[in-house]
Amino acid sequence: MPGFEIFGNEERKEVEDVLDTGTLFRYGFDQARKGHWKAKTFEAELAKRIGADYCYLCSSGTSALSIALASCGVGAGDEVIVPPFTFIATIEAVLNAGCVPVFAEIDETLCLDPEAVKAVITPRTKAVLPVHMCGAMARINEIKDICDKKGLVLIEDACQAIGASLDGRYLGTFGQMSCFSFDPVKTITCGEGGAVVTNNKDLYATACAYADHGHDHTGNDRGLEGHLILGANFRISELNAAVGLAQLRKLDSILEKQRSHKKAIKEALVETGSTKISFRKILDEKGDSATFLSFFLPDKSVARKVAKDFGLAGVDSCFYWYDNNWHYVRQWDHLKKLKSAAKLPIKLFEQTPDYKKIDLPQSDQIISRTISMLIKLSWTEEELARRIEKIAGIISAL
Repeated sequence: MPGFEIFGNEERKEVEDVLDTGTLFRYGFDQARKGHWKAKTFEAELAKRIGADYCYLCSSGTSALSIALASCGVGAGDEVIVPPFTFIATIEAVLNAGCVPVFAEIDETLCLDPEAVKAVITPRTKAVLPVHMCGAMARINEIKDICDKKGLVLIEDACQAIGASLDGRYLGTFGQMSCFSFDPVKTITCGEGGAVVTNNKDLYATACAYADHGHDHTGNDRGLEGHLILGANFRISELNAAVGLAQLRKLDSILEKQRSHKKAIKEALVETGSTKISFRKILDEKGDSATFLSFFLPDKSVARKVAKDFGLAGVDSCFYWYDNNWHYVRQWDHLKKLKSAAKLPIKLFEQTPDYKKIDLPQSDQIISRTISMLIKLSWTEEELARRIEKIAGIISAL
């Protein structure tokens, strides 16, 4: 991770196909495009790859979340249960849909704790939006069971977990809809891109229309297409889709290399014999996409020290999320103040949570002890060995 580490002739060939036709728009221009349909091909191959019936490729993971919420009828005034550990886009999509984000605790999977989900359900709860954070799975079967029993919509944020699975079933195929991201630093990238996936034909039709100003995409004359609904512009270009198509075809080799590199580092840490390090709970080690190695230290002070020592030793791409501005609720001052260029509908609702007073002691206790190490594709054997030597030395010295 990320896919840009292995750009090559495959991506160039797909992009040149598009440039040779002059057709960058994903719809229409059938004769000019000379049979090249990069977005449609990507959608078909991704759906087949993960065992889903339908896939729609869009402009970003954030737009995928917006499309999924709208398609599932989640909107103004609805409460959506979310984790405090995610990229802020998850929360922004909920707010921009006119919904109320309700935070529940995470557990040592670094994802939503099912028992905590139960504890925050109210009569206004419409959906649960678990995030398969850092490439591995939430307790998605337990969360799905809760949603089924309570009649709640389940939308998976699998933006960081392409190719990951649980007991042989791919993440992104458990909910009514799921979302993926293909931004510049994801496992596979379109440059900018995302996708929504579903097994429901009607939800797919709604998603396709909503993402393209409500167009029904019938016939071959765009000017005569009908408009099913009001929508937005969340389309992807054929250029972005072309890059992603080549990347998607490399996914198996990407996962193989990530898993190999992660295994080597984890084994070295175990071999140190240190009692001061433990590892994130992975429900299915074989299904882990291995984009990160996440581990716990005894307390906040030790975790901060180790993160600092890694930096001083030149061990890059290690994240101490507790102090990170993007991925943990503790530092989201713009959310706590509901500071936005737009007038958010949430301000009109009664019983809106006071985000300045978010109290998630279990999550704080977990994240304050967590360091996540990005697993790169481009490490040579020598670079990996040097990295392991430095990491093991720092952990052994605790």
